[in-house]
Amino acid sequence: MKSEQFADYGQALTTNEYSTPEPKGEEVLIKIDACGVCHSDIHVWDGYFDLGGNHKIDMRGSHKLPFTLGHEIAGEVVACGDDSSAKIGEKVIVYPWIGCQKCPLCKTNQEHLCYQPRSLGIAVDGGFSDHVVVPHSKYAFPLNNLSPELGCTYACSGVTAYSAINQIKDLVQGRQLLIIGAGGVGLSGLAVAKALLDCEIIVADIDAQKRELALAEGADSVIDPSDKSALGALIKRTYGGVAAAVDFVGSDRSAGFGVQALNKGSMLVVVGLFGGAMPLSIPLLPLKAITIKGSFVGSLDDMHALMELVHAGKIAPIKISQRDMCCAQQTLEDLRDGKVAGRVVLVPDNNGE
Repeated sequence: MKSEQFADYGQALTTNEYSTPEPKGEEVLIKIDACGVCHSDIHVWDGYFDLGGNHKIDMRGSHKLPFTLGHEIAGEVVACGDDSSAKIGEKVIVYPWIGCQKCPLCKTNQEHLCYQPRSLGIAVDGGFSDHVVVPHSKYAFPLNNLSPELGCTYACSGVTAYSAINQIKDLVQGRQLLIIGAGGVGLSGLAVAKALLDCEIIVADIDAQKRELALAEGADSVIDPSDKSALGALIKRTYGGVAAAVDFVGSDRSAGFGVQALNKGSMLVVVGLFGGAMPLSIPLLPLKAITIKGSFVGSLDDMHALMELVHAGKIAPIKISQRDMCCAQQTLEDLRDGKVAGRVVLVPDNNGE
């Protein structure tokens, strides 16, 4: 088994070879056909999340090094433990947000929020490899007629977008939704919004190329939040602000723009993890009766609901670019530098053999 790994935080990825794992009990061994690359991979690689004001969530020391990134995984079941009901040969999408199974959150079907997670590519070795062990077949969703390159993206960008959009659907019907950020997750949010909502969808991004891509993917209009006149124009034409905003960037500027763009009684959902901190006027909360909440990936139930929509043909596919697994290092750097439009998916170098 070949894996692209980092031996220390922030260091370059190298290719390491290991014996292919043998699954035990209820475990399932997946031969990886595709693995998406996400901004969360960069945070894990760096070893911290930026909280702003020189404060960080330090993840260094929480991983067994060398470590394998990658949590958007699709592939084939090639082996399973004696207690597993998985079907050898089945093509699947892997839900990676796996919990401890013991805490109150896990016992209420919220294991994606578990404080002792076993999330693939985040807490334990993931999909920048040609094989991965999954603890149970319940985390494997049939790929059916989807390509693995597209299917793998539903395990993170898809389910994250679905969970966030689902939380504001009752607010925005017949009104306006603002999507902030037209990266891989933001475009998934646009696709989900078009499937679930009857509203005007406005996409904000500072990158002209990404705004054009959002229009091509079905946004009703786009705006440049770095334009000083954009906020005033948006508030004027929406009669006071949008019904809801979903921030798929998660920076001080993007969240600040989202708060200012809200109408009375509206909601901002922050999804992105770019980092930073923003000042907030406390009286604004009651005076405008606004809600600010966070949304972290999505539950196993969210994944089931999303895949039902996907297999029914109701979610439009997002733009996918394919690269060989050996390009993992360069892809992370390109993603950090804002050079990626849509989603980059890595394919193991031996897939053609």
